[in-house]
Amino acid sequence: MMRADELLEQIDALQQSDLEAWIGEQLISPQQDTDVLVFSEMECARIRLICTLHYELEVDAETLPVVLSLVDQLYQTRQRLLKLTAAVAAQDDAVQTAILAAIDAGHSSGEKT
Repeated sequence: MMRADELLEQIDALQQSDLEAWIGEQLISPQQDTDVLVFSEMECARIRLICTLHYELEVDAETLPVVLSLVDQLYQTRQRLLKLTAAVAAQDDAVQTAILAAIDAGHSSGEKT
């Protein structure tokens, strides 16, 4: 966990006013620890991503929620794919072969991926 002041020290470009705005817009979700806000490792990584998007790539404040929503959807899809991969790997060889054949049949029939 990292306090807001530590985060502001660690990320040169990060402005306190931007951090407060992102919290207000619920782009990030700190936790309250007594009288100070703290950020998990995941939230710190999200803040770094927002900083890259905003300060380096010049994504404007109105567009940030859309971009972050798409990143969140991609992350969720990746997590689901990892679970699906693990579920398929837990099946016996015949089931795995049938699943791979079905995937290949769908791909070769011209379905969009």
